[in-house]
Amino acid sequence: MPVKIRLQRHGKKGKPYYWIVAADSRSKRNGRYLEKLGAYNPNTNPATIELNVDGAVTWLQNGAQPTDTARAILSYKGAMLKNHLAGGIKKGALTEEQAEKKFEAWVKEKEAKIASKADNLEKAKADAKKKALEAERAVNEARSAIPPVVEDEVETEEAVVDEAATETETHVVEEEVAENVAPKEEAKASNEEE
Repeated sequence: MPVKIRLQRHGKKGKPYYWIVAADSRSKRNGRYLEKLGAYNPNTNPATIELNVDGAVTWLQNGAQPTDTARAILSYKGAMLKNHLAGGIKKGALTEEQAEKKFEAWVKEKEAKIASKADNLEKAKADAKKKALEAERAVNEARSAIPPVVEDEVETEEAVVDEAATETETHVVEEEVAENVAPKEEAKASNEEE
């Protein structure tokens, strides 16, 4: 039975979340798996990866083939390095203590890189926020530099326009009423004559 270490998609549309599993290569992408080795969340920055390194190394030593993405994740977390060091121990090129020291040194270096990346991201976010506040402050200062409009003048102009509109509306309504009343009076007069 050929075994693959691959990603199994979970999560909702547009927000993927993956399980890292060892599964039969003939099973469906989200079908049965032999063992869950970890999880991968690409939605965070930097991506969150939880991995059982020892379990992954065991599957690699038993012949499981990782997919390209799974290989990148295993390499990122050190499972591929640990598998390589385990091969060196089997051949007698390294002792277990030497292999463990190399692996721990690599893990410390990797954690330092990840921490520096997270710090840089936080710093960039803070700088962007600071620039946005400065731009907003500049806009507010520009607004305060413009002389305010005198409200009395605006109100008097509006009042004149409103009065003129009211007068024309009144004349129009009076004319319409006069037109409607005249035919009714004529009809009444003709009815009375009969």
